[in-house]
Amino acid sequence: MEQFWNLWHGCRKYSAGCLHCYVYRRDGKYDIDSTKVRKTKNFFLPVERGRDGQYKYPSGTSFPTCFTSDFFIEDADGWRAQAWDMIRERSDCEFMFITKRIARIGQCLPPDWGDGWDNVSIGCTVENQAEADRRMPVFVNAPIKHRFVCCEPLLEKVDLSPWLDERTEVVIAGGESDENARVCDYDWVLDLRRQCKRAGVAFRFKQTGAIFKKDGRYYAVPRRLQQVQAKKAGIDYFPTE
Repeated sequence: MEQFWNLWHGCRKYSAGCLHCYVYRRDGKYDIDSTKVRKTKNFFLPVERGRDGQYKYPSGTSFPTCFTSDFFIEDADGWRAQAWDMIRERSDCEFMFITKRIARIGQCLPPDWGDGWDNVSIGCTVENQAEADRRMPVFVNAPIKHRFVCCEPLLEKVDLSPWLDERTEVVIAGGESDENARVCDYDWVLDLRRQCKRAGVAFRFKQTGAIFKKDGRYYAVPRRLQQVQAKKAGIDYFPTE
């Protein structure tokens, strides 16, 4: 079972990948200020109980976490300890989040984190080479049990090879889905896949993006087909295969 857990909402644009942030796009339709970070009504979601006293979400539930903000954003420093308490309490469930603010990880972990918790996966966003060079040295040296890299939106050719090894569980690549999307070049995607194969790291091509370049031609891909077309490419790679 999968259940999204957006325990706080709102963010501030942080780097090039944030230009066409979907949170800003959605909030804009309702005149919501996306820069104001606030707790949501679902803050205590993983530990909510029913009338019978049992957790509403059973053991084994997967909680993709904080997808309308950043788990490490400064505005949430006063709430994060409670979030860790809930994640600790629900050690029978899995939690996953993606961050652009990996530089803050040392300030944001709980005191009993050690070398990481088995039920937490952390993904580092890398949209271009500048961010790879800035974020990946911090990421690969951070105490994380389960880690992955999210190259989405992929904005240019990115060399991750200096930092790829068996500690990285998967690299995910994809284009920008917004109607004002920047180009995603298939050659960049294939190059990432080659890097992953050499390092023995799993690779997933998640979506083409709205403007997709392949063999010198540009394609406008409707949002509903972006993941479908990526899957049809058949280039996902798993080292055990």
